[in-house]
Amino acid sequence: MNYEIKKGKHYQHNYQYIEEGDGEVLLLLHGLFGALSNFEGVIEHFSKEYKVVVPILPIYKLPLYEATLTGLVKHVSRFVKYKKYDKVKLVGNSLGGHIALMYVLKNPEKVNALVLTGSSGLFEDTMGGSFPKRGSYEYVKDRTEYTFYDPKSASKELIDEVFEAVNNRHKVLRIIYMARSAMRNNLSKELHEIHCPAFLIWGENDNITPPYVAKEFKRLIPNADLEFIEKCGHAPMMEHPSEFNVVLDKWLRSLKK
Repeated sequence: MNYEIKKGKHYQHNYQYIEEGDGEVLLLLHGLFGALSNFEGVIEHFSKEYKVVVPILPIYKLPLYEATLTGLVKHVSRFVKYKKYDKVKLVGNSLGGHIALMYVLKNPEKVNALVLTGSSGLFEDTMGGSFPKRGSYEYVKDRTEYTFYDPKSASKELIDEVFEAVNNRHKVLRIIYMARSAMRNNLSKELHEIHCPAFLIWGENDNITPPYVAKEFKRLIPNADLEFIEKCGHAPMMEHPSEFNVVLDKWLRSLKK
């Protein structure tokens, strides 16, 4: 399904984003690789009841000195202010989860629910423990497939996107900077400050942020619930979109009781 990518500008800052549906804002934050296609099933399901918003994070457009998680958190903060969103329900996958955590810690009044899936912030085994090698398509294919329980879940489109990124000097520098920034920003000592309802939806076979990471998040975040999805890797909303939507829908409805 194709969605309109909207554009906006506020002062010197440019924004690109999807905004579908009406109602409470469900703000989705993507990871380092892949953006809109990652959340296609979520957008389609939840836009019937929520205003589903996916800002495209400017991972490859930030100046090198701003190519950090802090730089992306500032972008999200400016975007939320530009759109005049009040209370949002924040959903983040992988690096997007890390950004969501940092955002809610800095802006607790802006978030009334937090959902993390395969989030970094405590530990992550990026690309299977080694950085993707330039020039080797088979290597990139293997490492991208490592992200999923079922290797077939790694579409050619996604593999091509990762391959292009790691063979582009401009992009790969920013990927390295972001990865280093993620490792520096361990949030274990701050997670107790998150007091909004939180939900962890995790792949039972996640190699990047293994199940024990989810359990540690649950231990450290007050009011956190945890649900595992079987035969699922690092991106449940891509690998098992229907089950992910059912689980998330049920939890969101429980907040209204």
